[in-house]
Amino acid sequence: MAIDLKQFHDVFFEEAEEHLSAIERLLLNLDLVRPSAEDINGIFRAAHSIKGGANMFGFGEISGVTHAMETVFDGVRAGALDVSGEIIDTVLRGSDAVRGALAAQRAGVSVDAASALEIASQLERIASTKRSAPVPDTAAVAAPGAAGDGAERAPAGEAQPAQAADFGLFVDDFPARPEASAAPRGDEPTHAEPAIAAGVHAPGAAETLSIRVSARKIDRLIDLVGELVIGHSMLRREHEVRMSDSVDTLALGLANVERNLRDLQDAALAIRMIPIAFVFDRFPRMARDLAHKLGKKVELTMTGEATELDKALIEKVTDPLTHLIRNAIDHGIETPEVRAAAGKPESGKVTLRANHQGGSIVIEVIDDGRGLPRENILAIARERGIAVSDSMSDSQVWQIIFEPGFSTSKQVTDISGRGVGMDVVRRNIHEMGGRVEVRTTPNAGTRISIKLPLTLAILEGMSVRAGEEIYIIPLTHITESLQPTAASVSTVSGRGRVVAVRGEYLPVVSLADAFKLPGDAQRRDEGILVILEAEGGKTALLVDELVGQHQVVIKSLETNYRRVPGVSGATIMGDGRVALILDVSYIVGLCHSRLDRAA
Repeated sequence: MAIDLKQFHDVFFEEAEEHLSAIERLLLNLDLVRPSAEDINGIFRAAHSIKGGANMFGFGEISGVTHAMETVFDGVRAGALDVSGEIIDTVLRGSDAVRGALAAQRAGVSVDAASALEIASQLERIASTKRSAPVPDTAAVAAPGAAGDGAERAPAGEAQPAQAADFGLFVDDFPARPEASAAPRGDEPTHAEPAIAAGVHAPGAAETLSIRVSARKIDRLIDLVGELVIGHSMLRREHEVRMSDSVDTLALGLANVERNLRDLQDAALAIRMIPIAFVFDRFPRMARDLAHKLGKKVELTMTGEATELDKALIEKVTDPLTHLIRNAIDHGIETPEVRAAAGKPESGKVTLRANHQGGSIVIEVIDDGRGLPRENILAIARERGIAVSDSMSDSQVWQIIFEPGFSTSKQVTDISGRGVGMDVVRRNIHEMGGRVEVRTTPNAGTRISIKLPLTLAILEGMSVRAGEEIYIIPLTHITESLQPTAASVSTVSGRGRVVAVRGEYLPVVSLADAFKLPGDAQRRDEGILVILEAEGGKTALLVDELVGQHQVVIKSLETNYRRVPGVSGATIMGDGRVALILDVSYIVGLCHSRLDRAA
């Protein structure tokens, strides 16, 4: 009985993409003077693995290019070839050709056979070139089993049969890719010839057992856990109402269920957590190519690649980070001549960093370039009709760069000038419930920080009351809460009420007024002020009462109702009522835009 190999195509495509990413990462880390034997063998093995799967499925163009790559690095391993800039550039073009062929095969369209043949021929020509110098004692030596087909794992043929269209995640301890769980090795030398050198060198690591599971199945599991959390919250509230003064077996049972439920919830969410290396891995190649194109020298350093993030966020954070890194290299980093004249090293530095802070993940893009020009930004904003004033704080001025259509480029190129990139950054981050902060120093560089929740399924929030309604404020946007005094709140003509907080005057927004609800706070010194921070500014939100801090299950309001300005979602409370989750960025941004227009 013939086996239909098409059911394994998606497995091969995913593994081939991982191998291509490994090839590019290792190439960009290669030291041209003393190449690491481990890196050379890693590139060879990755190309060999792709070739084996391509041969199995009859993908001739992919097989031809990867065979030529394999031949080149077999020559390097044997000492017949020196690693050179030409080899790195040509193999990178070969990687692009293979990736294009994979995309064509996945889409069921014709592969560009001519381009694949051309790049394979170039690689074969390089492989036939004799080395011009004797082999040094440190030449790379083939790892045991690296050259033999018997030592290689077939990427697709050994896979468990499953529905090809239904693969979504690896489920295990999750270092399916060694680089995601390995710490950077600072003792590895880096070459100085290419325009960019990656600051991370990922050694090999033992693979752990993993299985491929449909993302839809995992989403369903997380949804069910969310319903359990809501059901438990309702039971707990009912017990508190009926037996608030006694401790019985029901209370003990609820406490035990709560512990087990929290463990189940953490385990279910952990299944969706993926190392952010899956995003970071694509940037060294992009930065290298962009630096070459702009005639700049840039060193990209990446740290925290093992930091884990929800798969849904991983997919959405890629575009914002791409725009930020491109902007850092294009607008931030100066040309070597300008940097030398300013007393800086000719090679600029861009750092991509990720780490956990409490219940959030913070991703930073840092450069040591020219910084943001405040006066220039204000002047361009006025030209484009954006409401600004000289009294704006620096943090508010930096937020202007995220306005649609805003750009400091004097001419439009294929890299920048249309004012679209940073707008995409802010919009995408807000959709994920995160925020963007900018800090910059003239002639010293810029730091852009993105703060995101670890998952889109669960939210840590503060529940507040306005009138008879309960609302949820994400904790990531709350800096403090306070009881105002009559003397601290005043009214400014044309700008409404403001409150003095540690020498800073913040606009006051009543939550009851914003949603046209009856509120209890009638006087200035009644109610609670919750200080919110977003959009580079702060706002004091007036509420009637702080109810408590909760971990809530997020429900999409658009899916079940429609989009409501100022609301990012909803949740079900323990008493069965629906509570709206506030869109803090919208509220703060709207408040400050009104103040700017009034000014």
